[in-house]
Amino acid sequence: MKLVIISGRSGSGKSTALNVLEDLGFYCIDNLPVGLLPTLMSQSQGTPTQAIAVSIDARNIAKDLANFSAILDQINRDQCKIEIIFLDAHPDTLLTRFSATRRKHPLTGPDISLLEAINQEGGILSPIADLADLTVDTTHLSMHQLRSMIKNRVVQKEGHEMSLLFESFGFKHGIPKDSDLVFDVRCLPNPYWDPQLRQYTGQDLPIVEFLEKEQSVEDMSQHIDQFLKRWLPEFQDNNRTYMTVSIGCTGGQHRSVYMAERLYRAYQDRFDNVQLRHRELAF
Repeated sequence: MKLVIISGRSGSGKSTALNVLEDLGFYCIDNLPVGLLPTLMSQSQGTPTQAIAVSIDARNIAKDLANFSAILDQINRDQCKIEIIFLDAHPDTLLTRFSATRRKHPLTGPDISLLEAINQEGGILSPIADLADLTVDTTHLSMHQLRSMIKNRVVQKEGHEMSLLFESFGFKHGIPKDSDLVFDVRCLPNPYWDPQLRQYTGQDLPIVEFLEKEQSVEDMSQHIDQFLKRWLPEFQDNNRTYMTVSIGCTGGQHRSVYMAERLYRAYQDRFDNVQLRHRELAF
């Protein structure tokens, strides 16, 4: 039996993630009290239900959230595989989403502003966040992109196979929160400074040809590959379920995109579940 726990700050996309799992055959429960998790899994043994997903938010009993790890220990791990997915976003993004939908944050009140509630919620949910197998930063994700990520990384992953994501980004927009490994390729020659190349991205042939002429690009690619080939199996053998490898350049348009594409192609034959995302090209 499989149990997927979805948690995260309000406005980060928990409902969207839970709906995806429900559409794909999971038995889903919204805002389940944490203390009922062991009972739920015990009573589900021997039933036709083989995949359960629950969402947990800050409206739970504070004592149970604080004892989240101890409560999980009451579940028989030999009969149930547990994955914890924690969603989050930048506070400014959460503020914008609440303003757009005009929803009330569950922690706001006469003496607690929306921003204060968002910040408090992060602390309340930290016992879950600290145990998360996968943390997803939804700041730059649309609803469609989040649905696709949950489907591809959580549902299509088989058994104990590690789900591997290569993500390009621009340092000027911040390092992705959900990065496990970050490689900086800003030292490589930058096509941006050629006016004829500026309009292209690392997916386009003119950029590929420009970068592949440079020995430093080849060296960087080989060194990253050597590191990943040596250490990704160690993470997997240590029961790591998800890994996000982020490749960053200045703007996230050229060098990082090219390198992420190259690594993605190289690792498709090495892992069963390999995904690719270009954060700054997603708009």
